[in-house]
Amino acid sequence: MSKFNNDLFYTCSLIEFIGRQQNQKRSAVVKELGDEGIRRIYQYSSVFHCEPIEKVAHEFIEIYHIPKSNFDNVKACQYNVPDYWTIGEVYERLIEDIAENLHQDVADLISEIYQSWIDDAISNYNSDFYYQSREYIFQCYLAGNVLE
Repeated sequence: MSKFNNDLFYTCSLIEFIGRQQNQKRSAVVKELGDEGIRRIYQYSSVFHCEPIEKVAHEFIEIYHIPKSNFDNVKACQYNVPDYWTIGEVYERLIEDIAENLHQDVADLISEIYQSWIDDAISNYNSDFYYQSREYIFQCYLAGNVLE
């Protein structure tokens, strides 16, 4: 696997965008999309990225009936809010590293990682976790918690 997977990057960025639009935890967005939705985004991301991300997000919100909620980590952020592409890249790199090291299917890993403890850590924009090194985030995931 390449060290930068455009399809995975787009998939993760779209999940982040939908989460922000619907004030949903990213784990909830992944759950609403289900395996079918995630695989569809991942498989056709080279087509979807030709459209504005707002339009693609709106279509997936409608198709998968992703409701509005009250999780607003952007509003709660006391500092500069990272954009959805930045957070998409954090997830993309972690999923790549896990897939490469543990030889797992990327599409399966998307659900697994977003629905793990690390979703809360990455989504806390008031911490410095999301901009830590790729290797550190990977080691934290393997350890099952934020390492000291």
